[in-house]
Amino acid sequence: MNGVFKYSAMVLACVTLASGLSGCATSAVTGKKYLKLVSADQVNQQAALAYKDFLSKNSAKVVTGTADAAMVKRVGNKLATAVNQYLQSTGRANQFNFNWEFNLVKSDDVNAWCMPGGKVAVYTGILPVTRTEAGLATVMGHEIAHAIEEHSVAQASNQIALQLGGQILGSAAGVSGNSTLGVFNNLYGLGGNLAQLKFSRSDESDADAAGLIIMALAGYNPNEAVDFWKRMASGSQKGQPEFLSTHPSDERRIADIQKLIPNAMKYYKK
Repeated sequence: MNGVFKYSAMVLACVTLASGLSGCATSAVTGKKYLKLVSADQVNQQAALAYKDFLSKNSAKVVTGTADAAMVKRVGNKLATAVNQYLQSTGRANQFNFNWEFNLVKSDDVNAWCMPGGKVAVYTGILPVTRTEAGLATVMGHEIAHAIEEHSVAQASNQIALQLGGQILGSAAGVSGNSTLGVFNNLYGLGGNLAQLKFSRSDESDADAAGLIIMALAGYNPNEAVDFWKRMASGSQKGQPEFLSTHPSDERRIADIQKLIPNAMKYYKK
């Protein structure tokens, strides 16, 4: 099914639900509209189970007691604090009942991810690229942005809308928990490789924009993001990392980020 059809289905669903039914929402940082047919709490609960399962199956690979592991938790906690303060200032804190977790995982993969509900994993393979705390804040801020913007909730909702097809869509509360669970498992491959979730290029660009703001709120200079993405682009010449698989071209991405920095700097305080 092509992207145009999926987008059209989402728009149609929003129009159908606009007459008073709960179905469309506005993202917390970028202000983008998205379809929301499932409860974020339901998605977060499934994410917590999946994250626990991932840590259990990879317990020998979870790095603790090292300077790198401490840095991941330190940067993660600063970003989480900044996000919580931002949501509080915008009156949306009650919408995000996140139970943040940050873990460093031993793997050669150049990757990091944040599941719904604030469950974060950083792979050791990306640390030679991040190099500094600001570089790490860039990648973690980007991944956290996916969760704060509720991209997984939107993906699950889009899939449910497509599955419903021509049926008249009910309210978000009318979508069964079993439907949510089935779609979530399909998106994340519960029990499998959680890093396989693919976001659209639009989602990735929005995560870039929101991620810059998040790192700025946490006290990291957004200008540092350009150097990180240049290093990432240089490494991708040896083979596209999973982390970049759905992103725009390197040149386009870096140019877009440079355009976003002036706005992000409004949130930056040394």
